[in-house]
Amino acid sequence: MPLRKQAFNPLLACLAAVTVLFFVFPLAGLIGGAPWGRIGAVITTRTSLDALRLSIIASLASTALALCFGFPLAWLLARGRFPGKGLVRGLTTLPMVLPPVVGGIALLLAYGRRGFIGEPLDNATGITLPFTLPGVIVAESFVAMPFFVITVESGLRAVNQKLEDAARSLGAGRWTVFRRVTLPLVWPSLAAGTVLTWARALGEFGATITFAGNLPGVTQTMPLAIYISQSSDRTDEAIALSLILVVVSLVVMVFRRDRSGPG
Repeated sequence: MPLRKQAFNPLLACLAAVTVLFFVFPLAGLIGGAPWGRIGAVITTRTSLDALRLSIIASLASTALALCFGFPLAWLLARGRFPGKGLVRGLTTLPMVLPPVVGGIALLLAYGRRGFIGEPLDNATGITLPFTLPGVIVAESFVAMPFFVITVESGLRAVNQKLEDAARSLGAGRWTVFRRVTLPLVWPSLAAGTVLTWARALGEFGATITFAGNLPGVTQTMPLAIYISQSSDRTDEAIALSLILVVVSLVVMVFRRDRSGPG
């Protein structure tokens, strides 16, 4: 049944326009203040390229971890029945509302060299996470994976399980039902969760600088490089690097929206 068209509401339209401008003005300021005459030279410095490389590696690795470990958790939360389910969901999504710096401190106390997990890990294997690229990936995963879990859980809950039951009644095995029925139905949520996770990991700052530090070429991602540039009065460099993050994120989000269909 097609949706009934609503009559034009001037007040609603004005409020919506104000909201859009609220988001557009900062982007316009960023574009207007960009050093367009030498932006190429700014973003191709060794520091900028290293930060971009580390951001891409860490954010993609964090997204891959979300796919591997977040999907089973989302499935369990959506379909499973067990005591303490609400508590598990709350703990899983807590990083979404925690200040990132608090998350970084918590990571240090758990996985740092003197952490209750980090110290035995260091003693047994010699592996240390703080101030390393794996530490960046851990910090980004901590703050970004909850976006994947909550999005995919919502998608799984929305799946009509009668379709899965019908496929089983026709003789389809568990893997076939998942691949041919469940996965296509949950795919929009899976893709949205993946994009949100990647975008959140790409822009992560607080937990990363607290847990992994800000070592150029080692743990300095794009947000950290922007912070250092702004703090060091290298405003042009900070704006240029910010534009890269804005453009990449905007392209991905628009592409994701287009792939989702009209709306």
